[in-house]
Formats: sequence, C-alpha cells, structure tokens
Amino acid sequence: MLIKKFFHYVIPTVISMWIFALYTIVDGIFVARGVGADALAAVNLSSPVNNMIFSAGILFATGSATMISFALGRGDKKEARQIFSQNLVIVCATAFAISLLILCNLDRVVSFLGGTEETSAYMKEYIRYIACFAVFFMVSYNLELQVKANGAPHVSVIGVGACGLSNVLLDYLFVMRMDMGAGGAALATGMAQMFSTIIFMAYFITHREGVRLQRFRFRGYRIIKGAGLGISNCLMEMSGAVTVFLYNITILRIIGEKGVVSYTVVAYLFAFAINTMFGITQGVQPLISYSTAGGKKDEWSKLIKYGLLAIGIMSLGFFAVSELQTETIVKIFLKTDEKELFTYTLHAIRLYGCSFLLMGLNVFTGGVLNAMDRPEPAFAISLCRSLIFMAGSLVIMANLLGADGIWLASSLSEGLTLVVSMAAIIWTRKGTNAKNVVKIQSNI
Repeated sequence: MLIKKFFHYVIPTVISMWIFALYTIVDGIFVARGVGADALAAVNLSSPVNNMIFSAGILFATGSATMISFALGRGDKKEARQIFSQNLVIVCATAFAISLLILCNLDRVVSFLGGTEETSAYMKEYIRYIACFAVFFMVSYNLELQVKANGAPHVSVIGVGACGLSNVLLDYLFVMRMDMGAGGAALATGMAQMFSTIIFMAYFITHREGVRLQRFRFRGYRIIKGAGLGISNCLMEMSGAVTVFLYNITILRIIGEKGVVSYTVVAYLFAFAINTMFGITQGVQPLISYSTAGGKKDEWSKLIKYGLLAIGIMSLGFFAVSELQTETIVKIFLKTDEKELFTYTLHAIRLYGCSFLLMGLNVFTGGVLNAMDRPEPAFAISLCRSLIFMAGSLVIMANLLGADGIWLASSLSEGLTLVVSMAAIIWTRKGTNAKNVVKIQSNI
C-alpha cells in the first residue's frame, strides 16, 4: 500500500532529522549548564558556520539523491552508481576547501559573526573544531540521503541514531567531565558525525547490489543538474545561517547581548520544528521522484495529500507547544533565578511561535516541486523565504515595533512566502509541461 510506503520513508527521515536537531540542542544544554550563558550565546553566534557547511552538503546531497532515484526508477543502475561515486569525490574536495578557508580566516569569521569581548574566545574554540570536521558533516548527510534513495531508510536511522547518542556521551565527557568548554561541544559534534559517516560507508561497502562506489567517468552535467535540483533545499538550510546571523546582529543592536541568549533558546525550538518539516519533505521526495519517472500520476496526488496532512498536524503541534509549554522549554536551558532573562525568553518564544503555522507548507511546496523536476519555482520559493522576505521583514518589523518586531518578523516572512508558493503552483500548472504535473493546487 502507498500509505505504508509513505510512512516507511517519512518516519525514519523525520526521526533522523529529530535526532540531528536534538544533538544540536544537546550541545546548547551542556554548554549552558557546564560553561554559562556567555558560552551559550557564543555557540549561537557561531552556528551560521554549521549551517553553511551543512547547506553545502545539501546542495550536492539532495540533487544527487534525486538523480539516483530517477536513474533507479528507469532501471539504470550503472548511471546511479556513476552519480553516487562522482558526487562523493566532489563533496570531499569541497569540504576540504571549506575547512581550509575557515581556518585561515578564523579571526575574520568571528568578527563578521558578531563576536564580542565576552564571546570571541568561545567562538574561536567552537568554530575551529567544526571546521576540522567539515568533511564528515557533508559526507554523512550525503550518504544518509543516498541510503534512502537506495531503498534502505532504516539504515539512516541507525546511522543518525548512533551519531546522536555518541554526541550526547561525548558532550558529557568533554564539557562536563574534562572541562573543555565550547570547544569540547564542537569536538563532540564533529566526532559524532565521523561515526555516522563510518556506518553509512560500511553499508555501501557491504551492500553491493544497488548503489555502490565504482570507477566513474567525470561528467559536468551531473554537477550542473544536481546543483540545480539541490539549490532550493540548500537555500532552505542556508536560510538558517542567514536568519541566525541577521537576528544576532539586530538583537545585539536593539536588545543587547542577553537578547542573544533568548534567541538561542528560540533558535533551538525553531531548529526542531524546521527539521521536522524537512524530514517529512525529504522523506516523500524520493517517492515522488520515482513516481514521476514512472509516470504514475495517481501516486503523485496521494503522496502530496499524505504529506500535506502530516505537515499540517506537525505545524499545529509546534505552535501549541510554543504557546502552552513555554516554561518547560526555557527551563531546559536557563535557570529560573535569572528571572529577567527567563521571563523575557518566554515572551520571545510565544511571539515567534506564530511562524510555525506557515513554515511547513512553504518547505513542503518547494520540496515537492523540486522532486518533480521543477527546480525553477522551487528555487524562487527558497530564495524568497531564505533571503529576500526574511531580511526585509526583520528590518521593517524591528524598525516599526522594536524588540517585539524582531520576534514577529518570521511570521511576516512566512506569510509573504506563502503567496509566492501559491503563485509558483499556479505557474507550474500553466506551464508547457503542466499535463505531467499533479494538481497540487487542488490538494492545497
């Protein structure tokens, strides 16, 4: 049954994304409890580096996984293996270049991200370790998606689960027991990514019937096609880096350094929500791509309906949590005796939580269009959401409403993006190939 296949792919993907979000949050918890509020703010100020590395991995991962799914859907295993092998080499080369670039410009990176006298030393420790492990961040995520494209989504749960568990244990060891501070949290995260990479590589080495490493002929069109398919998801992830950076700079200007601590808690809740939306979207993408390649129009419609229902339920759930369970969330990171900071963080989360109602629909619409080989409208949605509307909304709302406007800016951005999403759906249906596209508008 199609619904069983939907859950078979979506549930492991969502769990994987939850684990990814959780071990990122665990870094914050251990740093807050083991080092202090300044170190927690430093981790947040440094987080765009993580997002940028991860977004570079997504650029290659999403596109190559989609191309592999199309190739397997056509029964062309040879091409699928060629894509897999070439992509892995390109990802490794790109990761090493990114590491070198960051390490050679560490002081400039810290200054650019808004490092202050209190946070700069923590930021250098954190970013240095993250940069050293960039290749594992990028390769691990690529292999995770390609494991699912190869028909083994359960393996992604094993790999990501091992990553999450090892990160928690290493965080405790490095931060709480060995007193390595923010650098210890980054080292724990990097080593956890290395462990998951080893697990995924072991799978491809031992399972040689489907996709596997082999000698390949370099083909430039694979990079161009893969980048075109991956750019929308890349920008969605990059929006995390851009959003955090813009928020941090604006908060430092209007509220001050303690406001960055509040935003760190907000950002962790946002990360959990957005990873859920990504998990649902990325879980259903290989199925839609496979159905597209096979011309199975009825499956497209049903898969999109299932995805929209899941997105709707999770959107309402995160909104309810942000409004009704705020104290529970804040107590994880902040001590109640820091009364002023604690109370203000509650207020910030409740205002920001309104955006959870809309973000999932925008993420899902872009992902579906991309999976159906419609990268242009998917790119437009991502560009508006990640750069244009977010930056514009933050500037406008902060100037109009001050501190409260900062926390409401995301809701305005998501609302404007929803208009673009609907326009993209209409434009796609009216295109020259509209007869091959499922009637998304009627589902939404």
